[in-house]
Amino acid sequence: MFLSFGIKDAIDILLVALVLYYTYRFMRESRTLNIFVGILAFIVTWLFVSRVLEMRLLGAILDQFVGVGALAIIVLFQEEIRKFLYSLGEHNKLRKVVNWFTVRRDEKSVTPREAIMPIVMACINMARTKCGALIVIERTTPLDDITATGDTVDAQINQRLIENIFFKNSPLHDGAMVISHRRIKAAGCILPVSHDLNIPRELGLRHRAAMGISQASDAVAIVVSEETGRISVAIKGQFRLRLSAENLEALLTEEL
Repeated sequence: MFLSFGIKDAIDILLVALVLYYTYRFMRESRTLNIFVGILAFIVTWLFVSRVLEMRLLGAILDQFVGVGALAIIVLFQEEIRKFLYSLGEHNKLRKVVNWFTVRRDEKSVTPREAIMPIVMACINMARTKCGALIVIERTTPLDDITATGDTVDAQINQRLIENIFFKNSPLHDGAMVISHRRIKAAGCILPVSHDLNIPRELGLRHRAAMGISQASDAVAIVVSEETGRISVAIKGQFRLRLSAENLEALLTEEL
């Protein structure tokens, strides 16, 4: 038996070990490790009953659970699976390939300095008056489903327009603004809210919405707090808090 063990078998075992290791690490980070251990215990029991003891009746019952279990796992871990696939797509080497094609197809997707400054100045003025705002800047991930939830604007990026949209008496004040290809595409948009328990409690619903869109896409989400006037940015599921005008400009220039 050992003589038939080849390099392909070693690679097979190594890949299975890597899958189990990264699944274990991912489950631990998402606080679902106990569920993962329970699933492994069920699979071991099923294999022992069906393959070793060959109990036909109990094995048939467990077979039915296994058949339905795949769908149950997808439903139960749909958010975790989505985050895992997104993080896989965000891998540096994969992103380089995607960005190579994206940049060549659409050169206008790169936001220049003259488009960044109106955003920065509007955020500074709104922070000074404690006017809440949520601005989402689209990058390579399309946000058509997000813009469809709001009102179409399709205007050039303008400081006064941004401030007027988020003015407290404006009907679009509570929603998010989406900027795409150097234009304000829509306002009053609804974003997916993150349920991450690591978000500080003092951060409100705008921050959770910014975190949600940053976890679901590669967009850059800028938040101006209505309570404190502080400026924050959510990128790839991470917050940059208490940004000054210089910090915000440097961050947007680097990311966009």
